[in-house]
Amino acid sequence: MKVVTAEIMQKLDRRAIEEYGIPGIVLMENAGIGATEVIGRSYPGLTCKNVAVFSGKGNNGGDGFVIARHLFNKGIDVRVYLLAAGDSLRGDAGTNFNIIRRMGVDILELGGAGSLDSVWNELKACDLIVDAIFGTGLNSEVRGLFAEVIEILNRVDAPKVSVDIPSGLSADTGKILGKCVNADITITFAHPKIGLLINPGSEYVGRLEIIDISIPRHLIDEEKIQDHVIDREDLGVLIKPRDLDSHKGDFGHLLVVAGSTGKTGAAALTCRGAMRAGVGLVTLGIPESLNPIMENKLTEVMTEPLLEGTRGSLGVGAFEEIKVLAENKDALAIGPGISTEDETAEVLKGIIKEINIPLVIDADGLNALARDTEILKEVKAPVLLTPHPGEMARLMKTSTREIQEERAEVARRFALEHNVCLILKGWKTLIADPEGNIYINPTGNPGMATAGMGDVLTGMLSSFVAQGFDMVDAAKLAVFSHGLAGDIIASERGEIGLLATDLIEKIPAVLSGLRNHVDS
Repeated sequence: MKVVTAEIMQKLDRRAIEEYGIPGIVLMENAGIGATEVIGRSYPGLTCKNVAVFSGKGNNGGDGFVIARHLFNKGIDVRVYLLAAGDSLRGDAGTNFNIIRRMGVDILELGGAGSLDSVWNELKACDLIVDAIFGTGLNSEVRGLFAEVIEILNRVDAPKVSVDIPSGLSADTGKILGKCVNADITITFAHPKIGLLINPGSEYVGRLEIIDISIPRHLIDEEKIQDHVIDREDLGVLIKPRDLDSHKGDFGHLLVVAGSTGKTGAAALTCRGAMRAGVGLVTLGIPESLNPIMENKLTEVMTEPLLEGTRGSLGVGAFEEIKVLAENKDALAIGPGISTEDETAEVLKGIIKEINIPLVIDADGLNALARDTEILKEVKAPVLLTPHPGEMARLMKTSTREIQEERAEVARRFALEHNVCLILKGWKTLIADPEGNIYINPTGNPGMATAGMGDVLTGMLSSFVAQGFDMVDAAKLAVFSHGLAGDIIASERGEIGLLATDLIEKIPAVLSGLRNHVDS
């Protein structure tokens, strides 16, 4: 599904009006009707209850007036709190304001802090609050009366429904602009805005509902939209039925270079995740002293002992061995548990410069790469990087806080500049491709913040790449199904105590479910 910025949404509205002759007031009416229907479904039995609609003076406020009108016509006790002078309203918002005024809808104009004294007491008896104060055009910090009103709304126990976007949230960055309504439901129009889907904005959205306001589909198709949310339907078609006469060679041979003393678990999880995701063959390259451990631990995986350096990590000489191993493989995953020793970093450098099969680089591989990201200019094959925010900060020589503040743009910029596909892990994991597209993953939960989850993801990613999936498709399928597996387990057993090994066993069922969802 496509995700839009505030600028793109405004352009779509304008083109619908100017090129197709759809009056702006019709778009506003469609928005208000659709929002009213969502409110009715979500909160049945509102008749004879109290609803407060907080409106600003722009088109978002106009949407609020339409909602107030339709609720009023259903016999609901509605009061509109206007954060502007009624006589100042113009355009479609002004038209809809005058309609509700003539209908006799109760309206209170909030002219300053003094007028807020009674609002708190009134809202204690309110059954539902509709937030239509600011829309997607907000780009400066909320202050004064608006900030005070938002503070009051957030203190009220009544459920809150935000129109298009919670007031105080940046539609483009997900940043909180001073104060922000903490909504239970956000009803957005036409397409989701990126700020609704990424942190910290996603924490204020509640349940997201998307309604059609009749923007012509042709306009959406024409617009160059680079932000997307990963959609279950798009993924299911990627998983093809396997021919009856298939053999293991048909599904790819993956080379994994992972593990060092104390970190053999990372290697095992990566390999097992890859096998469960459907690759035909996996070969693990691991420092030679650890090879006997892995031969016992991994029944279905072939292992190859590699020349060893200091403290049970890869030695420089291991590169030539890896080079030979890679000759008949379909992809190479490197990084989980390989350590940050200097010799290991030299091995990675050689792989990037000389090996010409698709690379998935994770964990300690990323820490080694952070020493010199310019080496990516010498890469011989497609590359997929999988950093968490701390690793991303090391790659970009900045702080984790700065990464988290601009997640989407940071990921996009790095992928463009280095011509790689990049997965920035965390809540609402992001995928950035070399063309500047961003894909937002909607699955996953806090229970997945446990050791080894990233190793399983690396195994899944590299498995799909070895099976022949396009790099971006492999990334989308892996992060979505990885998160979905975690969500299913959490729904069955709760988030606490969710292990990476639990998730591995759920992968086949999740992939089968995605395929069956398309077939049904």
